[in-house]
Amino acid sequence: MENVLLYILGVAVVVVGLALSIGLHEIGHLVPAKLFGVKVTQYMIGFGPTLWSKRKGETEYGVKAIPMGGYISMIGMFPPAKDGAVARSNSTGFFQQLVQEGEPEKKPGALGTLVEDARQASADTIGEGEDHRAFYKLPVFKRVIIMLGGPFMNLLIAVVMFTVLLTGFGSTQATTTVGSVSACVLPATSDRQTCADGDEAAPGAAAGLEPGDRLVSIDGTTITTWEQSTAIIRESAGTPLQVIVDRDGAEENLVITPKLTERYVTDDAGETVMNADGTPQTVDVGFVGIGPAGELVPQPITAVLPAIGENIAGVVHMILNLPERLIDVANAAFGPGERDPNGPISVVGVGRVAGEIASIDTIPLASKTASLLGLLGSLNIALFVFNLVPLMPLDGGHVAGALWEGIRRWFAKLFKRPDPGPIDTAKLMPLTFAVVIVLGGMSLLLIYADIVKPVNLFG
Repeated sequence: MENVLLYILGVAVVVVGLALSIGLHEIGHLVPAKLFGVKVTQYMIGFGPTLWSKRKGETEYGVKAIPMGGYISMIGMFPPAKDGAVARSNSTGFFQQLVQEGEPEKKPGALGTLVEDARQASADTIGEGEDHRAFYKLPVFKRVIIMLGGPFMNLLIAVVMFTVLLTGFGSTQATTTVGSVSACVLPATSDRQTCADGDEAAPGAAAGLEPGDRLVSIDGTTITTWEQSTAIIRESAGTPLQVIVDRDGAEENLVITPKLTERYVTDDAGETVMNADGTPQTVDVGFVGIGPAGELVPQPITAVLPAIGENIAGVVHMILNLPERLIDVANAAFGPGERDPNGPISVVGVGRVAGEIASIDTIPLASKTASLLGLLGSLNIALFVFNLVPLMPLDGGHVAGALWEGIRRWFAKLFKRPDPGPIDTAKLMPLTFAVVIVLGGMSLLLIYADIVKPVNLFG
């Protein structure tokens, strides 16, 4: 029962943390918008039916039923198509379309209707005498500041969380204490990673090593780091080693003979080295079958920004390889394969991981807290990077449109041409619609995979 409550607590921490992150993200848009005089009609956390709302001044603040994001509504997001355009109702009586005065009426196609509906919906938000408060009327730099305000808040949250995590708790580093002992020997390229009847016992388990044993010396060499013990074991395949361990304050003498087995080659960053044909590179080395226990070691403040940079680089790499990663997720969800623990997961998966962290008895409270802080910090890094993707309706799409408008106007001024006016971002609505469909499909796939084939981080 206690584990169930801890699991629920872990999920609740992520839900509340995500809600606060979304709320602060939208405040990052709201504050500069109001400072620059844009009329903001809504500030909402979530989508779908409104659960609660309260109007303060000209803005309605509220919470909606589906906690999958948030938004603020600013008037005049899209500029008119061109001077002299007037609005009229189309045959459905629900949408509007623009036609040039004096031109014969043309019935737009589906994409054209989508564009014109967006323009008209934007125009309808502008009340009488409010043209000067429309978003599209702002200078380019002010629009960029408003749209970058949200991702900046996520970055700021991540910096705060990683600062508390690294300087207050520390990063997990390997100790000379044995944290895990493999029951059997399996090569790195084995189709399975769990032991079965008939598998050869791992040398560590066969010699009597136990989790919690602290390595004192190997063949007379005092062990001060885990890397030191690994180097000796890898070079000693087939050679009996005299190993002294500290077990509950008493020294135990063991004899362990590392077995020659196949392991993946890794670089300094811990990544698997690949062959020219794309297959993982392997090497035959001595193997005992033990893993280190970790401990939290506080880091200096100078470690925060490099950690943020590594997280950003990891998310960028994930996004650049997203199609391939999603194919892997689909193959695992609908087939016999296992999920990649370093692959993409949904908010359901994040909640599940948080619940597992909180409910595992063998993890100290400090380590649980640190792990949850790191999880929320990484989640905010993901929100920061993902929102900068230059596609509407993401913040990066609005930034890209504003910057392109600024470039066009700069060139027009440079070559003494007429001002080309604002970019007609409403024309991007078909692409925006497609992006929304793709993101929705991706979310459904990840949620389904996180339910039927969740990422297993703890074996």
